[in-house]
Amino acid sequence: MIEAADITEDAFLGGQLRLMQKRSGHRAGHDAILLAAATDAQAGDRVVDFGAGVGTAGLALARRVAGIRLSLVEIDPELAELARANAATNAIAAETIVLDVTAEVQAFASSGLSPDSFDVVLMNPPFNDPARHRGSPDPARHTAHVATEETLHAWVHAARRILRSNGVLTLIWRADGIGDVMAALSRGFGSLAILPVHGEAGKPAIRVLVRAVKGGRAPTRLLPGLMLNEESNVPKKEVRDILEGRAALPLAEP
Repeated sequence: MIEAADITEDAFLGGQLRLMQKRSGHRAGHDAILLAAATDAQAGDRVVDFGAGVGTAGLALARRVAGIRLSLVEIDPELAELARANAATNAIAAETIVLDVTAEVQAFASSGLSPDSFDVVLMNPPFNDPARHRGSPDPARHTAHVATEETLHAWVHAARRILRSNGVLTLIWRADGIGDVMAALSRGFGSLAILPVHGEAGKPAIRVLVRAVKGGRAPTRLLPGLMLNEESNVPKKEVRDILEGRAALPLAEP
């Protein structure tokens, strides 16, 4: 049980979404909102958010696209409980499932995540390289941020398994790991669209957002990069519109 003093309530999407999250450890930020804004979904779609944390990305998507059938998958029971409460507080219908994304197919099926049954998967896997990134002493923060060599492949494999044919996977990853992303998606996915995300003008990309289609055969598209900040380090207007829920990213358009 999380003590009330250990929880904050924060506004996202310009106040359209209010989320409770732990005061310490992993906290939701721009990555989750950008992921939601990059995800293509339609009313009636079955959508699952892998590694949902307190539900930020999945709930932000549900706020933009009404009528999706949303499942939030999170390994940490405390975060899953917060995700469940956040869905209720925001009057968003969502099923919260405590599950390791790397679990076997039987565990997925028993949780209602059967093979070939979902239209959309979105995910923000742990992506910091343990050889170059000192993990946090906080266990939950470490799990949320630091990847093993198999993390990305395992998460992509799980997405491929539960997506129907032509289902869509959207993910965010660190930009210097784009080669790992391409390798992980090479089995079973195609029709890739890649959006580099730059923190500052004139600097290398810090993130990539990737849209992939299960069984897709169209050529890979590299989209013009998204610049988060002006040269004065002030967020660009188009980015403010995205973060405040007034706009989506090009990847959300089929």
